[in-house]
Amino acid sequence: MNTKSKTILKKTLIIAICVVVALGIIYIVLGMLPRNKNYESDNPMMKEGDLPVLIAHGGGNKEFPDNTLEAFYNAYSVDKNVMMETDVSITKDGVVILSHDTTLDRKTNVTGEIADWNYSDMIEQKVDFGYTNPVNSQKRLSGDREHFKDENGEEKYPTDVTYPEGVQPRDEKVFLATTLEELIVSFPDNKINVEIKQSGDLGLKALAEVVRLLEEHNAFGRVVLASFHDEIYEELQRMQKDGEVPEEFMYSPATKGATKYVILQLFNLDMFFKDEMCVFQLPMKEKGINLATKGFVNTAHKHNLAVHYWTINEKEDMEHLIDIGADGIMTDYPHRLKEVYETYGK
Repeated sequence: MNTKSKTILKKTLIIAICVVVALGIIYIVLGMLPRNKNYESDNPMMKEGDLPVLIAHGGGNKEFPDNTLEAFYNAYSVDKNVMMETDVSITKDGVVILSHDTTLDRKTNVTGEIADWNYSDMIEQKVDFGYTNPVNSQKRLSGDREHFKDENGEEKYPTDVTYPEGVQPRDEKVFLATTLEELIVSFPDNKINVEIKQSGDLGLKALAEVVRLLEEHNAFGRVVLASFHDEIYEELQRMQKDGEVPEEFMYSPATKGATKYVILQLFNLDMFFKDEMCVFQLPMKEKGINLATKGFVNTAHKHNLAVHYWTINEKEDMEHLIDIGADGIMTDYPHRLKEVYETYGK
């Protein structure tokens, strides 16, 4: 290599080093800039104390049948401050019921779209939500029905729940359909996460009815709404912007909203994230990116945003999320998470 080439290479390296140093300084400076509060009020989704909020996924659907009132009573027996996580769809007669699927095939003893059933018929026919049936990719029944069993292989019934004093099982054998209104009324002091499962116009209809219920029961300050459907998230933002909901209205972003924040915060550009939501509900990892870090949680807290993680069933993961300061841990096993809380640090 001649002298001229060496000189050019040396200058190129110096320029490259200067650029890297400049970018590093910019990155550090951006990290030090103040962040906007995406949720203006005191955030009810933040943890109180050192431990994350115990969030019962579907009521704790490995202990009792998913999204049944009985499962939520079981979770309540574990922790009276438990946060309820549920999924909802609207029926043909306009009732919002709890169900992870928009069909009945996987979780009940009947079949069909929830939107094609009347809630009144479900109750009259005693449709049983106490099943874990095999289904195909369209969530249609694909084999013999299987009654719910816990991790020990034991079948569970409504009478197996430890109920609060004065509460009796709705039925001795059948896990009846549960409405969102029943959940709100049955647990008047608990926080609830409500995910809209239906999409398009049907999902928007369900959302409108959910908002009506929150208004009727004065529950805006303890219920947070969520959906993986962008049209639902956009409607949540619109209602907030147009003043159709009170200031304490709470929601979590759909996939695009969460992705946008994750990318911005990786480059210390999260000051440009302006969505007026209140909580991120995330897996620990997504597409190879570790989201369960103390840095991620701390950055979100600068925006007055809570961070809840799903669905966490291993004790090691639970302990890690406590360590990084997570605000909530969503689990299928409320008893297991409660045990981790009781033994953590001892």
